Amino acid sequence: MKRVNKTYMRAALLGLAVLLLAAPAFAQIPPPEDSDALGVSSIFTRANEAIEPQNISSTMAIFLLLTVLTIAPSILVMTTSFFRIIVVLGFLRQAMATQQSPPNQVLIGLALILTYFIMAPTYQEVYDTASAPYRDGEIELEEAKINTMKPIREFMFQQVRPKDLASFIEIARIERPETKEDVPTHVLTIAFSMSELRKAFQIGFIIYIPFLIIDMVVASTLMSMGMMMLPPVFVSLPFKIIMFVLADGWYLLIHELVASFN
Repeated sequence: MKRVNKTYMRAALLGLAVLLLAAPAFAQIPPPEDSDALGVSSIFTRANEAIEPQNISSTMAIFLLLTVLTIAPSILVMTTSFFRIIVVLGFLRQAMATQQSPPNQVLIGLALILTYFIMAPTYQEVYDTASAPYRDGEIELEEAKINTMKPIREFMFQQVRPKDLASFIEIARIERPETKEDVPTHVLTIAFSMSELRKAFQIGFIIYIPFLIIDMVVASTLMSMGMMMLPPVFVSLPFKIIMFVLADGWYLLIHELVASFN
């Protein structure tokens, strides 16, 4: 049985190799005479046109567009306020020790809504200065690209820490920029991400302090009562939740998060 399986596998691999090697030749095969009746004439026509030199650029453009759409979530995380918000919300859930409550879908949804609220003025400027004029034919593609990145870069410049920006400029081994326009976008993006991560950890540390105090008080009380077999988290969790609710924690946290971007 093993020999038969190996034989089938070798035959399949050989067939796949033959198909890959013969693919360019198949692309040049003219459509059959009855292809119109089969509805496949357009397939042969488009296959022959796609490999022509003048059409390679459009094919690559479609490929690049699909690639950008694939990495769009990463671009959203690295160039907007989403990074800081989702990290802080993750710290909050860990500090409260509520396991999977709120669930990931709720935290991500809340982070996306807050990101939309914070980034709305920036993307409105992108639409007014780049998207709408380019759609109406008032500007060229290159100018639209510049106008698109200008508000986003301005947002990142407002949040980036000068020390992080200077560090990555040095790592990139580029000349010291004289103006903001001289800073490459890829350097600004990674410096912005490091600054957001630092600020998120600072906020997370502040969030941890009151919950840590509750854990310490509960653990000390249980040990003094001789109840060492009872996990402190079972007792401290209700106190954490009621403290967070009575202090109107969600309002304070969300308000300060949004205010930190102004």
